[in-house]
Amino acid sequence: MRKISPLVKRELAVFFNSPIAYVLGAGFIVFMSLWFFFLLRFPARNIASLRGYFEILPYVFIILIPALTMRGWAEERKIGTAELLLTLPYGEAQLVAAKFLGPFFFLLILLALTLPLPLTVLPLGNFETGEIIGEYLGIILLGAAALSVGQFTSALSTNQASAFLLGAGFLLFFTLIHFAASLALPDFIAGFLRYISLEAHFESFRKGVIDSRDLVYFLAMTFGFQYLSVKVLVFRKWS
Repeated sequence: MRKISPLVKRELAVFFNSPIAYVLGAGFIVFMSLWFFFLLRFPARNIASLRGYFEILPYVFIILIPALTMRGWAEERKIGTAELLLTLPYGEAQLVAAKFLGPFFFLLILLALTLPLPLTVLPLGNFETGEIIGEYLGIILLGAAALSVGQFTSALSTNQASAFLLGAGFLLFFTLIHFAASLALPDFIAGFLRYISLEAHFESFRKGVIDSRDLVYFLAMTFGFQYLSVKVLVFRKWS
């Protein structure tokens, strides 16, 4: 981590020096507040649970995460700095890790900015603190997996627009694929579709339940797509 810290700082600097990051951040906070107070109408529901608040986040990430990762490798390749990065004394895996950690830390900041909302409503009911912690842990793991998917699609793309569209398409697939399991499909296919769904594995966390199978899934998705990103870089380096 210490060795790649300059690269991570570089990635974070790109976010904080770009107006797009502030627009995304402000839009995310405003939307989540509107969802909670006006669309979900939480104060009128008289339910001491934030499950409804978190249930929208997998769908929000379909747009938010590709917007955070679309620059990644696609923009580096467009302006010609990708080749320069690959000549630095870093391995492909270290470069991929740095490209992941930059937007990941930015996402953590965005999620931290949502903390005042549950803190505001906690005195209004008998909320389960453990459930809220599980929900935030789940959304962090979901965000990490989604960021890895977005980084992979950015590595495949040649510009930000195609990286965004490809990333959104991948996340749309992995988020909604479990709905196809309700069709008249063989059990093993339906089970497989449920297993690869991001939202299906987030469901337990949304209820405050930390299931080791869901934890393994999110970690496998995160490191699996980072591995694929490394392979894309190696292929492009030697092609």
